[in-house]
Amino acid sequence: MKNRLRVLRAEREWSQAELAGRLDVSRQAVNAIETGKHDPSLGLAFRIARLFDMPVEEIFSDGED
Repeated sequence: MKNRLRVLRAEREWSQAELAGRLDVSRQAVNAIETGKHDPSLGLAFRIARLFDMPVEEIFSDGED
């Protein structure tokens, strides 16, 4: 799954640790999602979308677009 998490985080000048704190997950979890090593749970994907005030589909894609 592809995602724009790293770009969105960088636009806000947040560190991985800062984003992790806002999402109540570990910094390692944020890193794993950003690098594509781990896909977020559905609940976490929705929390991320709410935090960035964007639809889930604008942050995550299946890579077929």
